[in-house]
Amino acid sequence: MTTIKDSVHDHIEIQGVAAALLDTPPIQRLRRVTQLGTVHLVYPAANHTRFEHSLGVYHLMNRALSHLDLDGPRAERLRAAALLHDVGHSPYSHNLEPVIHRYTGKYHDDVTNLLVDSAVGDTLSDRGYDPERIAALIRGDGKYGQLISGELDVDRMDYLVRDAHHTGVPYGTIDHERLIRALTFVDGELVLAAGNVQTAESLLLARALMNPTVYRHHVARISKTMLRRAAEQLITTDTTAITASQLRRMDDHDLHVALRSTKATTHIASRLDTRDLYKRAVWAELDTVPESVINADHDTIRSFERTVADRVGLDSEEVIIDIPGHPSMTESSSRVVVSGEVRRLADQSPLVSALRTAQKQQWRLGVYVPATATDRAGIDAVETMGLDISGAPVSDIQHKTVTATLDEFSD
Repeated sequence: MTTIKDSVHDHIEIQGVAAALLDTPPIQRLRRVTQLGTVHLVYPAANHTRFEHSLGVYHLMNRALSHLDLDGPRAERLRAAALLHDVGHSPYSHNLEPVIHRYTGKYHDDVTNLLVDSAVGDTLSDRGYDPERIAALIRGDGKYGQLISGELDVDRMDYLVRDAHHTGVPYGTIDHERLIRALTFVDGELVLAAGNVQTAESLLLARALMNPTVYRHHVARISKTMLRRAAEQLITTDTTAITASQLRRMDDHDLHVALRSTKATTHIASRLDTRDLYKRAVWAELDTVPESVINADHDTIRSFERTVADRVGLDSEEVIIDIPGHPSMTESSSRVVVSGEVRRLADQSPLVSALRTAQKQQWRLGVYVPATATDRAGIDAVETMGLDISGAPVSDIQHKTVTATLDEFSD
């Protein structure tokens, strides 16, 4: 057994197959992959890693298994899946996932090949565990996969508390012990037991507050999209031999060295090093953006960027259009037992409707360019995409017409 001191859960005891997996290269790589990507440019203390988070998820899985009276080989598989659930993450975690998926077709939870063809697979097989079965749990397959990936999973319980702890914001604080004690299965579905509507609401509210203040803070979004732009240049430029699959297995340090040493990406690497970030030329609310723009594919968005760049006299790589998907709230579909029936939280809690309204009000389309070009690029971006922003002075496009949700933070 190995005991590790954790900043969130205090002492974490790791034993069994998980202890054997702990020092394998895929797990150790997570020490060099930051949990929140570029969020440290907003919150300097947000330098915690996927390794720490994986230990936390393992710990909470242990607590859940104890509560649910699960033991034996099934419990060991779930412990292994908890520890391994993030081995598929690329550098800077979710920041590069859209780029990786576009070129490989894989998301971070597509880990079958990573588990089978590695020291992890050997370790699992030597102890009688099927790596493909562990990979299926990580994807959330089956009854018990819901504990790893679902609306009430232990992954979410750890990262909300951990991210709040390291950023210093109070919003992600949840009573994960109560959440775990409330877990139960009804007809194969993971739900919260009777009397826990407010417990479910606490998880929903924590995520809703963390989104605008941490995960989607405008500086984090700008730096994330700059990093994506550089990563895509890295794997498409003729002067490098880095593929998307190789990029996926790098750590943060590997990627940053590659960006600094590649001519096509040195300018963005330098800007990220010195926090000399692009600025907002447009910050547009949901109801000002045509549906066709919200649903635009990657090639269409790149076409918009080239058009704006040509009009303003910028390089096409210096215009970044950042369009989030439609606001969603997966936690609202979590299930709670009420009056002997399993009900969706969205059908039971009036808070869900209010939070959905807040999500829509917080949604923003962003156009990011070098600081000297914000006014000109803002006008051309509005015209190019047909945004319904009317009657605003030229100099106000990026500020007055569509105000930021959290302008009290550094820009």
